[in-house]
Amino acid sequence: MGVPRHSPIVAGLAEEPLRAELRRRARAMWAAGDYPTIARRELWPLGERVVTQVGVRPGDDVLDVACGTGNAAIRAAQAGGRVVGLDLTPELFEAGRALAAGAGVEVEWVEGDAETLPFPDESFDVVVSTLGVMFAPRHRVAAAELARVLRPGGRIALCNWAEDSAVARVIRAVSAYLPPPPAFAEPPWLWGSEQHVRSLFADTEVALDFERGVVEFPPFASAEEDVEYHAARFGPLAVARKLTEADGRWPGLRAELLRLHEGLVASEYLLALGRRTTASARPAGARSVR
Repeated sequence: MGVPRHSPIVAGLAEEPLRAELRRRARAMWAAGDYPTIARRELWPLGERVVTQVGVRPGDDVLDVACGTGNAAIRAAQAGGRVVGLDLTPELFEAGRALAAGAGVEVEWVEGDAETLPFPDESFDVVVSTLGVMFAPRHRVAAAELARVLRPGGRIALCNWAEDSAVARVIRAVSAYLPPPPAFAEPPWLWGSEQHVRSLFADTEVALDFERGVVEFPPFASAEEDVEYHAARFGPLAVARKLTEADGRWPGLRAELLRLHEGLVASEYLLALGRRTTASARPAGARSVR
């Protein structure tokens, strides 16, 4: 008997070319500009906060998902963890390796997708992500993968921009000028909603608590300087600028970013902290169904 045309299996097969294209676009977007400079200038305090709050201890096996240049991974290694940093954009690893060497630590860098983590079940004592997993298009799939690779009793920490934060408003503005994503892709700012994140992990063995915090940004002399700096260095905006300059929409996007500049002295983040309470019912080494 054949598989029904509208079955989840058929839907998954039909989506795979779209997912592959979305991964290609995401990699190109984050490789554009100069994300290592952005991360060091504006985001570096968050990695230390994540690692401190999740309580990385010497000997912990730690996975940093969507690690970028190692904001949390390097701090976890400094705390004594055996750390793997995974990211869809290996172009960022050169800067990460240099930062890790400067910090006197070792991190294993692995190219990979948050939706299909290339690790066996229950591989890590700690799983973290700092402003990274929020950009995975299928939120529930990514959450299930994070839970799958976490050992019983293991800890998790996910730091994402709060849904109503200043940076989330900028991401919304820029996203409106990029090609629309496939229907299955959820917007990244939803990871900044406590209710949404709770729902993602509702069917896993991970129990969550939440806290909010604020990161302050070094100031710019003017709104114009701010927009020019980020349009040259922040990958999504660099891609949006190139597209909108080609079709005449850049003045509109630039005007919107100038309007949002006033609120960008700081931005609120949501930190989800959790622990896996039980072992998985799946056989050892089994992969979750996607």
